Amino acid sequence: MANSERALLVEGATDKHVVFNICAESSPQIPEFSVFDQGNIDRLLDSVYIEVTNRERTVLGIMLDANDHPQGRWQAVGDRLRKAGIELPSFPQPEGVVIDSEPTTGLPRVGVWMMPNNESPGELEDFLKEMLPSDDPVWPLAREYINGIPPDHREFQEGKTLRAQVHAWLASREDPRQPGLAIKARDLAIGGPLCVRFTDWLRQLFGEPPP
Repeated sequence: MANSERALLVEGATDKHVVFNICAESSPQIPEFSVFDQGNIDRLLDSVYIEVTNRERTVLGIMLDANDHPQGRWQAVGDRLRKAGIELPSFPQPEGVVIDSEPTTGLPRVGVWMMPNNESPGELEDFLKEMLPSDDPVWPLAREYINGIPPDHREFQEGKTLRAQVHAWLASREDPRQPGLAIKARDLAIGGPLCVRFTDWLRQLFGEPPP
């Protein structure tokens, strides 16, 4: 999967391992690329201009969470790309954005995917929820457990209830594991519509450019 000319920037280690294992389980194979964990959203945004003007890059992907402010996050990425001469669409596109740069600019092809689906507020865990087996009997119980924790005993941040629910579900597996390994173990399925849309975006981004 490693290819330093083709890079995907992600916010954290969990994102990196989720992408790695989705690619490993996907068929047809996704072209090789490297995933760089930036540590948090601020570092990711700070790295966008540096990476897009890095002459070693032929393709640069950017994957970030929408959280509660999708348009603000989108604009933050767009502002940094604009400094380098790349213009994002005004709004995300459901299938993800891929922009082919003119060869004479020396800039890479650029793609942006905003978790979970380029349309809704949310984060990686909203994407992972769509990978749960349909009609899974444990998922309602995991939600009930987290929802039943009294507010003054909740150690997770406000607005991160879904994240806690997903990880409660993961803890119920035969061998509790992080999301990336849950994909490898096929506890989380990659065949759903949202994950297929994501892998199609990766193939378009990191595949050969159109003639």
